[in-house]
Amino acid sequence: MGKRIVSQARGHGSSTYRVRRKGYIYKIKYPDSEGPAKIIKLIHSPGHSAPLIKVQCNQNIFYNVAFKNAFEGQEINLGAKEKINEGDIIKLKDVPMGKRVYNIESVPGDGGKLVRSGGNSAEIVKKEGEKIYLLMPSKKTLFFNGENRATVGTAAGSGRKEKPIMKAGNRHHAMKAKGRKWHFTSAVKVNAIDHPFGGGRGKRIKSKIAKRNAPPGARVGHLRPRRTGKRK
Repeated sequence: MGKRIVSQARGHGSSTYRVRRKGYIYKIKYPDSEGPAKIIKLIHSPGHSAPLIKVQCNQNIFYNVAFKNAFEGQEINLGAKEKINEGDIIKLKDVPMGKRVYNIESVPGDGGKLVRSGGNSAEIVKKEGEKIYLLMPSKKTLFFNGENRATVGTAAGSGRKEKPIMKAGNRHHAMKAKGRKWHFTSAVKVNAIDHPFGGGRGKRIKSKIAKRNAPPGARVGHLRPRRTGKRK
């Protein structure tokens, strides 16, 4: 009798492949209010690559990705247009040219969705009316609405990759906290019972285009490719 292959088991969503809820109990967002705010706590979140800060603005308490050199008790501003400092949360149109920002909103009011991993930031390179052009960490230049908010500075946690992970167990727990599959095994290396590409003598890799409505066990290979073959 066969068993579920890995892609089927992941689609089923058992406890083996489901992320721990504790890793994402802190929801990162921006409040609707503006004015002075204070960092009341620095938080280590296992589901995020950067530390988080717990911020109080008037009666509102929210969580944001910590910026470099942040400390408890530090004062920041929401919506400031003058004397902009590290950690201030303002609209992109009010950020001076050349400043670095992170946790950028993709649409106004979504609370920040882009450039949130530890050590990352984007640089404002051009302004054209309501369009603000940012140089992203991927070295691509994208434009955003000037009403989108972002945090001034660079996300903390830039040195997290400098210390090597010496044991496989440490890597296992780190990836499990984030809900990611580890370790990764090539499909052609496993048994035929574990993957459609598995089994067979030798590693004769053939490209396969999965059907649009294929079930999880058969949905492997090229998924809805725009083109196939060698690029000329």
